[in-house]
Amino acid sequence: MIKETGRVIALETDGLWVETIQRSACHSCALQKGCGQGVLARFAGKPAAIRVLPGDCDIRNLHPDDQVVIGIPEDVLVRGTLLIYLLPLVLLVAGAALAASVSSSDIMVACGAALGLFGGGLIARLHSMVNKNNSRVQPILLEQLSHS
Repeated sequence: MIKETGRVIALETDGLWVETIQRSACHSCALQKGCGQGVLARFAGKPAAIRVLPGDCDIRNLHPDDQVVIGIPEDVLVRGTLLIYLLPLVLLVAGAALAASVSSSDIMVACGAALGLFGGGLIARLHSMVNKNNSRVQPILLEQLSHS
């Protein structure tokens, strides 16, 4: 289980919204300011809000600004990462290869690659919409750390 600390920002009857405290590895990395990850983190500038299911915890004692620990299974994170990053890349290469086998035009190969990339992104988006309410892939509340 991968765990993350966050702050409750809203409560619902069947779950809660948690603002995660994003930690960057930039301070310990040898590249320091030469990496795009740190630049993107500074550019975004705001924490992410995540809808969390209560799991086995009682959310009736929670209030906004309470600190909590949320978790998600490792395999869900790995499969999601592969779906989001690897599938569009594989379909990009497959689209380019298929277009190259049909035509030797660079424009056609580029269009085939773009269609493959778009198709991979579309499949990932559809998967996300289908599994939106699947409790197996949603983060769950593990424990409450503090009251506000």
